[in-house]
Amino acid sequence: MNKNPNPYHVDKPGNPSTAASSKVKLNDRSSGKPLKVLSEEDWDFWVHNGYVVVKNAVPKEQASRTASFLWEFEDKDPNAPETWYKNPYNEMEMKELVGTGMVEVYNHQQLWNNRQAPKVYEAFTDIWGTEKLWVTIDRANLNFPIRPGHEYKAFIHWDYDPETKPQNVQGVLALADQKDENMGGFQCIPELYRTYDIWKLTQPQDRNRFMPDISQFENDIVKVKLEAGDLLIFNSLLPHGIRANRSEQVRIAQYISMMPAEEENEELRQWRINSWENRVAPTGYAFPGDPRNWEQTKYERAELSALGKKLLGLEKW
Repeated sequence: MNKNPNPYHVDKPGNPSTAASSKVKLNDRSSGKPLKVLSEEDWDFWVHNGYVVVKNAVPKEQASRTASFLWEFEDKDPNAPETWYKNPYNEMEMKELVGTGMVEVYNHQQLWNNRQAPKVYEAFTDIWGTEKLWVTIDRANLNFPIRPGHEYKAFIHWDYDPETKPQNVQGVLALADQKDENMGGFQCIPELYRTYDIWKLTQPQDRNRFMPDISQFENDIVKVKLEAGDLLIFNSLLPHGIRANRSEQVRIAQYISMMPAEEENEELRQWRINSWENRVAPTGYAFPGDPRNWEQTKYERAELSALGKKLLGLEKW
């Protein structure tokens, strides 16, 4: 079986468990279908800013259970900061992510419980305008307060080259409150999202297509506040990143997104099923996986709901 589910992702940071760009375009509301989760105000905000926050997408208790699992998986104690900074057990090829707290777990029951939560799914159906979706097989994040020797530079980037105009969205589920702007959390530049086509005319031809020069946008960076259970969905054309955690708290989150199902892509569908069945991480530029193989040796295969089976591709829509 092809080890890499999507060869177009090999040298790109985007998640390879779905396509880099959908053949189906994002919802433009032309179908006349009513929104299920988003309000009209939410929709206008989404169009203008390139992101939207869905409140209480999963219950706070469920978010807390997932957070507790992540601490267990990382073998760290939330009440003992001296355990937070022990050496990571994996090597990041994408050096910008070193120290940002990526948790290399992909198919545990707790992650799937959130992926198959009805409100999470319905929010993505609003964004796409179709019910036939696949969920990304992605990881989580424990972003610790920076300390001497455990620092990282917050950076703004795209996971997909904006010049290709990808039809894609990404998402972050808060597993603990992120209301303190000093905490590490999601940041973005809606102004650059809105003015990209004009801005690029002033940039050198050989610029890094994934990491923009944001010097003229320093005052336009938005630090999004979230509460446990909130889901943030953002357009892949929105420049974004994890900010440096200058607080005393830990930012805890799970990455969740959905895209129109590609049921005709049998190779990718089988890769996704195998990933769930055998607890296999995506391969590629930014996904090193867990060398301890704890998912395979310590945890059982996740149980999927009827919705979860379709979101995986195990059952067709």
